[in-house]
Amino acid sequence: MPWAAGGSTDQITRLVAAEMEKPLGQTIVIINQPGASGAIGTRSALEAAKDGYTWTAGAAQDLGAYQTLGSLDTSIKDWHLFLSVANVQVIGVNANAPYKTAKDLLDAMKAQPGKISVATAGVTSAGHNAMELISKVTGVKYRHVTYDGGNPAVVATVSGEAEVTTQLAVEQADMIRGKRLRPLATVSDKRLELEGYGTIPPLSDTLSGFTAPTNYFGIFIPKGVPDEVIATVEKIWKENISSSEAVKKYATLRGALFAPSSGEAAQKAVFPAVQANAWLLFDTGKAKVSPDTVGIPKP
Repeated sequence: MPWAAGGSTDQITRLVAAEMEKPLGQTIVIINQPGASGAIGTRSALEAAKDGYTWTAGAAQDLGAYQTLGSLDTSIKDWHLFLSVANVQVIGVNANAPYKTAKDLLDAMKAQPGKISVATAGVTSAGHNAMELISKVTGVKYRHVTYDGGNPAVVATVSGEAEVTTQLAVEQADMIRGKRLRPLATVSDKRLELEGYGTIPPLSDTLSGFTAPTNYFGIFIPKGVPDEVIATVEKIWKENISSSEAVKKYATLRGALFAPSSGEAAQKAVFPAVQANAWLLFDTGKAKVSPDTVGIPKP
């Protein structure tokens, strides 16, 4: 688990692991190993013995950006992807913040360049990607405050260490329902219905034409492991995870999209977000390697 406990990756992976244990007939042990925006834990899985017993997890768009960032020499094609849900980022502000709408916040950022603090799980995280995309589209500047995971970033915003977070809805949901955070917009062109709260409007209502690619999460197994390992996990994915009521309930409750897939379908589904993320990082000076030199053409 390359991110801290309690965040979006940790939440969904622990749930899916529990759903896999019965058909697998084995216990799945979750070890949190955060750091370097997910690269440290991912490296552990990549460099482990190719016996099929060490996996990693997270957002596929992060996995696809490590090569461009120069933090880990691996491509999305080096992994078997087992996707479970898709998550959407939300602009959430401290309950005491003066911003009532996304326009209020963007206007304040324009008036105070680099002053308003935004908490995320670090470079390449969903929250950072969202804020960088907003910055690219609007030209606003912000003060980036990084944490070891989405949950710590959300808690920091609730406590007042930061004014804003752009982490995922699944990480903010409880604090939104508890009125500790005020959601201003989804970082998307689609509204979000959050159980126990209501409707969160899309950022496209404020920024006409705004869109963002779908951010898929899942379990990743490095290629080179025995074929029977992949065949076993694929069977469980098709027969158990794809019809899991527990995962469906999680998606409904947390504001996520239930979207299990694997194999080539999963590779095809995640590529738009991988592509957009890699080029966003490169265009904003965060990446060391041009994406087109590692097989990621400009969208």
